[in-house]
Amino acid sequence: MAQPSSKKTPSVYLYIPNIIGYFRIIINFIAFAVCYSNRVLFAILYFFSFFCDGLDGWFARKFNQASTFGAVLDMTWLSFLDVAWVGYYKPLVSNVQTSHKDVKDTGNWLLKLYYGHRPFMAFCCVASEVLYIVLFLFADEKSTSLLNVCGNLLKQSPLTVFVFISTLVGWALKQVINVIQMKSAADACVVFDLKRGK
Repeated sequence: MAQPSSKKTPSVYLYIPNIIGYFRIIINFIAFAVCYSNRVLFAILYFFSFFCDGLDGWFARKFNQASTFGAVLDMTWLSFLDVAWVGYYKPLVSNVQTSHKDVKDTGNWLLKLYYGHRPFMAFCCVASEVLYIVLFLFADEKSTSLLNVCGNLLKQSPLTVFVFISTLVGWALKQVINVIQMKSAADACVVFDLKRGK
């Protein structure tokens, strides 16, 4: 009779990427708790949490610790923070696609560019997060609208204007991609419901 392996496998709850995920949630709660009293600390914590989002995926691949639980943890937290939440649930109703990042069968060139070229994806994601931080840091009690904050940013140093415009472009591309992804996911859900109803 074969002896059970003496090598102990850690619980999925204790996988390194999942621990990073728990840490990200805690960091975000702290960041939002101090956002009005310490804007700089908020910006640092929020950006660090965003950085950890990429880090957890790297650890999952590096240590072969990708898990359904980890994917759901990541997707659920992102759905709390991101308007494209429907795109993350598309795999639940699709027999072909296993991830919202699997776009090889889509006809949309922008989704293929986004998920097929990591530097472009990184630019859009980082630009979006940095834009939120920049807008938050430059807003003050006198700011009555987002347009006022943007107008004031355009009056800053050339470097600040460059960062603002660059991040605005990356953010805009990311929002277009979110809408395309959400529409694609909604279509997949409708097709799934129609097939299930037959």
